[in-house]
Amino acid sequence: MRIKLVILSLFGCTTKVMLYVGVMLWGSFHRFLLVASVFMLASCGGREKPEQPHSSANMTSEAARQCMAALQTKSVRFAGLPDRSFDGGCRTMDTIKLLDFGTPTTNLGAMTCPLASNFTDWARFAVAPAAKQYLGADVVKIETMGTFNCRNINGGRSGRLSEHAFANAVDVSAFILRDGRRISVLDGWRGTSEEQAFLRRLHQSACKRFGTVLGPDYNAAHANHFHFDMAKSMSNGTSFCR
Repeated sequence: MRIKLVILSLFGCTTKVMLYVGVMLWGSFHRFLLVASVFMLASCGGREKPEQPHSSANMTSEAARQCMAALQTKSVRFAGLPDRSFDGGCRTMDTIKLLDFGTPTTNLGAMTCPLASNFTDWARFAVAPAAKQYLGADVVKIETMGTFNCRNINGGRSGRLSEHAFANAVDVSAFILRDGRRISVLDGWRGTSEEQAFLRRLHQSACKRFGTVLGPDYNAAHANHFHFDMAKSMSNGTSFCR
């Protein structure tokens, strides 16, 4: 009985193990240790349970948590994404995926929270009213060319990494109106007077919200889209807007 108590104090886990100990004490002591140990591991969960995924709140900086809290107060639905690093220095840190902010938008992947916050504000307070003012219709969809893309600026083989490489940029290409019209940056920038006024208002408004704004007047590579990112390109911290 004394041996039984010692073994239980060392290996006790469940009632099932206790009963097995009592039976095995009638056999040889060495056989008992071998068989009881195997039985105990099988009954008490010897295989380590996989770690559960962490919530986004446990993987983000304080600034990102504050940004996400602010998005929630604005009724923006989103999902926090895990931090990831890629070859070549690309990474997605403190990023989210926008799920619903009032206007369906294509190709939105990982975005830094500040970029997502400014983008949703731009869609709500610039795109929506400008469409009604200049085009007399509601925007029902925004088309983009995406957010995260592990590449250099302008897709070059060398040079500095683009802000897309850090999920800190989004390229906007077109707007779908409720009446079926599609206003693209490529065609509308030099399209009808209404289309030009609409797109130029959006470009000007973006310059107040994003660190860098590039459009068709910047270079040929941006003839078909607006590029928005949160990088401050000027030494005094103001936006670079072209």
